[in-house]
Amino acid sequence: MTEDIVFWVLAVLAVASGVMVFRFDSMARATYALLLSLLCVGGEVLLLGLDYLGVVIVLMMTIEMALMAVFMVMFMMNPAGLMPMSMLHNKKGAAVICTTVFAALATGILLARWPARRGRPPTDPTMSLGMSLMGPQMLTMVTLGMALFATIVSTVVLSTRRGRYDRFGDDLRTRPADDPVPGGGGR
Repeated sequence: MTEDIVFWVLAVLAVASGVMVFRFDSMARATYALLLSLLCVGGEVLLLGLDYLGVVIVLMMTIEMALMAVFMVMFMMNPAGLMPMSMLHNKKGAAVICTTVFAALATGILLARWPARRGRPPTDPTMSLGMSLMGPQMLTMVTLGMALFATIVSTVVLSTRRGRYDRFGDDLRTRPADDPVPGGGGR
């Protein structure tokens, strides 16, 4: 009974926050609404017993949305993406497409003949899922993940002009701090 309640709470919250992505008029608020929606989806996957996949969804979406917010603050013309803007383009066309796709998917779910289970569930569903998705390419994907992580870190490091020695000098002993950017901790 508790799992059913959690399932429905997460489902309603995921849909409601997904709708709010298009209702908010700022990129920052829309980003966090999307994050909430995707975290609820990750919670649903955890409820299905796919712990690894659920945790990966939660971690991946949290990091992705946090990076998106950081880049919005750094590169958008309006501060922190908080100024009003329209998040919708071609409202009528998008509504028609979304309604049609939803109706087709719902019809498919309700009318499809679901196959009967054959065999027994695997002893380790995470390993089974990994082998089904990746097969022998797991090492490639792990290497690719590390390369992407290194790329993200390098991009953030190279995007700033300031380094750790800018304020206190090469030996970290300059007092008071010589802050090259006015308004910082130096004088």
